[in-house]
Amino acid sequence: MRALVFSAPGKAEVAEAQCPAPGPGEVLVRSRAVGICHSDLELLAGRYIIPIRYPITPGHEWAGEVAETGPGVDGLKQGDPVVGECVVGPGGRDHFGFSISGAAAQYFLARAEWLHKIPAHLTWTQGALVEPFSVAYAAVRAGVIDPSDRVAVLGGGPIGLLSAMAAVGRNATVTLIEPRPDRRAKAADLGVSSVLDPTAGDLPGQAREATGGDMFDVVIESAGHPEAMAQALTIAGSHGRIVYVGIDVGNTIPAELGLIQARSLRIQGIVGSAGIWPQAIRFLAAGVVDPARIVTASYPLGAATDALGAAALGSGNIKVHIEVSP
Repeated sequence: MRALVFSAPGKAEVAEAQCPAPGPGEVLVRSRAVGICHSDLELLAGRYIIPIRYPITPGHEWAGEVAETGPGVDGLKQGDPVVGECVVGPGGRDHFGFSISGAAAQYFLARAEWLHKIPAHLTWTQGALVEPFSVAYAAVRAGVIDPSDRVAVLGGGPIGLLSAMAAVGRNATVTLIEPRPDRRAKAADLGVSSVLDPTAGDLPGQAREATGGDMFDVVIESAGHPEAMAQALTIAGSHGRIVYVGIDVGNTIPAELGLIQARSLRIQGIVGSAGIWPQAIRFLAAGVVDPARIVTASYPLGAATDALGAAALGSGNIKVHIEVSP
């Protein structure tokens, strides 16, 4: 079989590999679609949040079908469409596609307890977006969003756009705040009520105008930039809820912390989406939103290194997928 392999920092290739056989509790999965995440590019560069070793096959956003089950696997059979969680192992110490080789191959192994079946009417592209959508869905759940809410999403990357879509799916009034005009245009196409440009100045003033003077009931910070993380405090209204889902570790910036008390803000940070995959899959299966609309480029497995380049920051793409032929 063929697989995308990171053999050393900065070195990626599509190489021939031995097709694995499932052991006890394992499932051999035939890969169908794999999304490229910014963290995959960090892995290629030699940086990740837990220890990594090369060679490694990436791919933690994926959809595929069961090809074979190992001894002791119940509830899964050949042909079942599945997706899989990526923070796995005791205490979440392993990350599928990072410390364990992932799905960017024609076939790969996963433990049965990591897998979730998906409805047959979901496409492979939609299935491969369950992982990032589950993060966005977790943010929307943390914000306790309902149709009465005016929601601001800071950042128009994949997680930000999916968060906006999930909030729209809950019938909230959603504003995306994003400096890039192409991503603002994409958000407008996805059903948000308005878009704001934070580089235009006076973001709190823009927020007041967008909400009739009340500020936002819920703010989802998905950019992971210190400036945006500080801005979230300034655009939340009285008794507002702020959910931090963007990741930044180690950087600092001045912030108006007094607003937390002055506006009785409730703040929550979330990491990942463990425990809510079944709910996220049911939400997508209902057809309220179509996450596949954020995919802007697709490549066959043989051109996976080109897909990595297309996913790099500044490429103009939002989400790039690798499609794996049967």
